Amino acid sequence: MQAISVEEAIDMIPHGASLMIGGFMGVGTPERLIDELVRQGKRNLVVIANDAATPGRGIGKLIAAGLVAKVVASHIGLNPEAQRQMIAGKIGVDLVPQGTLIERIRAGGFGLGGVLTATGLGTVAEEGKRRIEVAGKSYLVEIALRSEFALVHAFLADQIGNLSYALTARNYNPVIAMAADTVIATAEHIVPVGVIAPDHVITPAPVVDYLVRNT
Repeated sequence: MQAISVEEAIDMIPHGASLMIGGFMGVGTPERLIDELVRQGKRNLVVIANDAATPGRGIGKLIAAGLVAKVVASHIGLNPEAQRQMIAGKIGVDLVPQGTLIERIRAGGFGLGGVLTATGLGTVAEEGKRRIEVAGKSYLVEIALRSEFALVHAFLADQIGNLSYALTARNYNPVIAMAADTVIATAEHIVPVGVIAPDHVITPAPVVDYLVRNT
């Protein structure tokens, strides 16, 4: 793990990159990284996340700045700007049922090719997907998801990159940290090694590539 500035963290992300971003309606989202993406004007981003957050918060800032080319999420209903851009054809939106989305990400993180689910059978969600029979039941094959970068936010990080999360702000963060080529983390507090009890470590240090300094 390497400790870097927020400017250095975002500078390594190219235009057009695929990003998994932690958060649930903006809770648990690495806002400092989002703000720096906007400041540096990283364009044509493919964002994989639970939702599009809300105007002026989290992923909503990226959408408002016109930096997102595509969103893969479970819903965008709380962000009118995301809806407007989708209707206008300015961004692509791939809506995935929430349970299916997190399972596809989990599969990507654990080296699986995908998952089987009955969710979406007989609906528009089935279009273009393979249906198979297992033990007399029908399932859709949902392909695993990975990204080039995962942007995660923790409550505590120690100086070698072990992460611990606070309550519901944990949400997608630990799962996306397993499903990206490069993991960049921010934390509310960075503490000495040993402050986080071993059984409170949720994302272990070897998973984290870069930790943004709190300076």
